[in-house]
Amino acid sequence: MNQNLGNLEETVLLIVAVMPDEAYGYTVSEAYKQYMNNRISISAVHTVLKRLEKKGLIESKMGGATAERGGRRKRIFEVTKVGLSTLEYIQSNRMKLWDMMPKLNFSA
Repeated sequence: MNQNLGNLEETVLLIVAVMPDEAYGYTVSEAYKQYMNNRISISAVHTVLKRLEKKGLIESKMGGATAERGGRRKRIFEVTKVGLSTLEYIQSNRMKLWDMMPKLNFSA
């Protein structure tokens, strides 16, 4: 499992994985703002989502048209098995490093 993911790609992949409702450009952007306490443009989110889909880590389908979107449909994303395995691999490797981190004591 050797997917090269940048920090933003990993974060967006994680957000798509944990979304309780449909994950699409706007909801991912709002979740990023909520979880990361930082803003990201919807166009940047779409760029990352396209890259993740090209890598096979997420897949998309078209949702139904809604009146509040002016009759336009939205593209809904979900994590694939490969995407989930990639996230688990990244987490496992990071935990190995964190477990090696010395316990620091600044009170001395």
